[in-house]
Amino acid sequence: MAKRDYYEVLGADRGASADELKKAYRKKAKELHPDRNSDNPNAESQFKEANEAYEVLKDADKKAAYDRYGHAAFEGGMGGGQRQGGNGDFSSAFSDVFEDLFGDFMGGGAQRGGRQRASRGSDLRYNLRISLEDAFLGLQKAITVPTSVSCNSCDGSGAEGGAEPQTCPTCSGMGKVRAQQGFFTVERTCPTCSGVGQIIKNPCRTCGGSGREEKERSLSVNIPAGVETGTRIRLSGEGEAGLRGGPSGDLYIFIEVAEHELFQRDGIDLFCRVPVSMATAAIGGDVEVPTIDGGRSRVKVPAGSQSGRQMRLRAKGMPALRGGGTGDMFIELAVETPVNLTSKQKELLREFEKLSEENNPLLTSFFSKVKSFWADMKN
Repeated sequence: MAKRDYYEVLGADRGASADELKKAYRKKAKELHPDRNSDNPNAESQFKEANEAYEVLKDADKKAAYDRYGHAAFEGGMGGGQRQGGNGDFSSAFSDVFEDLFGDFMGGGAQRGGRQRASRGSDLRYNLRISLEDAFLGLQKAITVPTSVSCNSCDGSGAEGGAEPQTCPTCSGMGKVRAQQGFFTVERTCPTCSGVGQIIKNPCRTCGGSGREEKERSLSVNIPAGVETGTRIRLSGEGEAGLRGGPSGDLYIFIEVAEHELFQRDGIDLFCRVPVSMATAAIGGDVEVPTIDGGRSRVKVPAGSQSGRQMRLRAKGMPALRGGGTGDMFIELAVETPVNLTSKQKELLREFEKLSEENNPLLTSFFSKVKSFWADMKN
């Protein structure tokens, strides 16, 4: 039976480029693979035919000979090389596109350039709780971090005496080995080096060949003024040491500002609830309030003040983290009702109540609305 034209077999034009031929072959390989065509008895022979065609057309010299002489270029005395019969070895043709067909699934794309000798260390997290005063002023804080550091005995190489690791003889440093199974080339992690691409003949006795050891490390951290809960500070290169001399990771300090017994914070503003006596709220007066910097401020309470009234102290709040000024402090009045009254105090308050019936606008307004409500309900 006469052989079909190789270009016809691949479904490609005669003037197709190498990339176009490869794309055409990939398409045919997927379309004709026997595992996907169990109901087609001719699938295997057609698959081999496509491989045979690509084996010739992918080679520039063979392609030139085929374009000039056709199939005769590989028969008799034309000198075109070995005959490409239907039972020929086409594994090389298939392996050329294997990574394109299955590379993502096998992870081949990331491994083509070989394994890296060292790997970066992990990032570390440290939770730091500070007071509101510390957040206002900023501070230098000494912390102790349990981490992995580069092994001093082997200088991080993992080999005894600091010797350089050797290229794995099994995978030649690729970290992967391949095995031919029928039509497929199967790629697996190298069993000798576990995918690292290198081996250590004499592992360091201190770190066991990892190139790092567990230790506690003391660091001085600069906490800037204005931090708040959730602020993250990054210390580059202060994380876990890299594996076998790789770069260290980073250390992230997560700030938590503790609640304060006097002040509540909202961004850069502070709030302070200040109790005042009923008499001071009624006739007015001055109260002394604390500020976050440790100072004192005198606040004038207007006569007739009610609970919940707020007064502002400008620039007495928290500093902005990255500049931009300072927040304000808000004083909220809490009018306190006296307790544990003496007989004399009770008598005076009763007399005061009789004399101040017209001085309670909220009370008068409320009961006026109540009377209207009851009247409407009766009607």
